[in-house]
Amino acid sequence: MYAVLLRDYRTQYRDPVRFSRGEPVTLGARDTEWPEFIWATDAAGRSGWVHERYLDGDRGTVAAARDYTARELDADAGERVRLIEEAGGWWWAENDRGAQGWLPARDLSMEQERGDA
Repeated sequence: MYAVLLRDYRTQYRDPVRFSRGEPVTLGARDTEWPEFIWATDAAGRSGWVHERYLDGDRGTVAAARDYTARELDADAGERVRLIEEAGGWWWAENDRGAQGWLPARDLSMEQERGDA
């Protein structure tokens, strides 16, 4: 599935939280705008928002349920991206240069699949 950016999007966190499955992650508060996301700090001290599906719990220090990075994708209005996975109103996407990262769904216009009516 593909989408086109409706507006420019720029990374908010230059050194985002990231971890591998099974690693400890310390959790903070839930986001009020994106309630499926929890503020988390990885073992290296990097913090950021993590979708709850990547965690084995929602309080204290928990194990990572899956590999994860909060890396966002810098993209320009009109740019076409391939959508890989959706989580709580965000898409893991890939641009034409092969760079991957998260983009907010509200900034994307979904393209109709070939062969769809």
